[in-house]
Amino acid sequence: MLYVLNNLKKLYGKRAVLDLPHFSVEAGRIVGLLGPNGAGKTTLLEIFAFLSGPTAGEVWFQGKKVDHENNRLLDLRRRVVIVQQHPIMFTVTVEKNLEFPLNIRKVPKQRQKEVIDELLDLVGMREFKHARAHNLSGGETQRIAIARALACAPEVILFDEPTASVDVENQIAIERIVQEINQDKGISVIFTTHDMNQASRLADEIVFLFEGRLAQSTYENIFSGQILPGENGDPYCLVQNKLKLGITKGKMGTVRITIDPKAIQVNQTADHPPPANSFKGRLVQLTDEKNKVRALVDVGLPLCVLISKEDFAAMSLGMGSSIWLTCPPDSIEII
Repeated sequence: MLYVLNNLKKLYGKRAVLDLPHFSVEAGRIVGLLGPNGAGKTTLLEIFAFLSGPTAGEVWFQGKKVDHENNRLLDLRRRVVIVQQHPIMFTVTVEKNLEFPLNIRKVPKQRQKEVIDELLDLVGMREFKHARAHNLSGGETQRIAIARALACAPEVILFDEPTASVDVENQIAIERIVQEINQDKGISVIFTTHDMNQASRLADEIVFLFEGRLAQSTYENIFSGQILPGENGDPYCLVQNKLKLGITKGKMGTVRITIDPKAIQVNQTADHPPPANSFKGRLVQLTDEKNKVRALVDVGLPLCVLISKEDFAAMSLGMGSSIWLTCPPDSIEII
């Protein structure tokens, strides 16, 4: 394993930013970390980069326990680099920015020129070699920051929202670069994002964080609701005052509820009578996601569901199609 975290907690004051009983990341993969603001994604990246230590618990890297107490982190920081959401360029040329990590690694001058040209070609920025780096656009700066990170010859690259502040052209380029880094150079990649579609395009594994904890379902299907007593005494959750969802347990009052898109059942027609927690909706968005199709269905509120490509083709679904969704008990979690 690349990383293993055991009983890890990170506190800021009395607030728990991360609470991860066990979490592991395999080497050689692209891992996407998703979650809303405040979920703990950036804090987790900083722990992976050895820039911050846990308040409690263990961090293991490539089979060895990380010693945060004795500050023996310099070697680890040379093996893992992080590209921030808003990277800062030195006020010199692009070439000089890339020379800096190469000088630290004592790469010979002649070899430096070759490495810089190779990296600028990789990120599609060779023509900017002699430009002043601090005058570049947001997307151009991000691509140069990636090249500079690669000049450190890392085993792992961490990206914090790599395309959050760039235009579409640079977003496409950066996603291509991330894939090439992993596939051609064998570098492990971990990135944070708010974009489920981007995570689906890039990641071999997607991890969801919510309030510092691992979430079993995607954060995009998290809703506020009220648990109320039903007529027969069984509780139900009124989701955003729009959807009445039967549940098996839960304390009365205001809650947050998640619905796992992988567990939602999809049918073109409903049984008579329809099963519990069945809702008629309309397809409003479709996204290709490797061996599945991600669909956004309007059932009074937008509900995300994952459909296998075989089932999707068999049902001949398209934009605007009417479908029925059923949320079985194991798809619903009170958080």
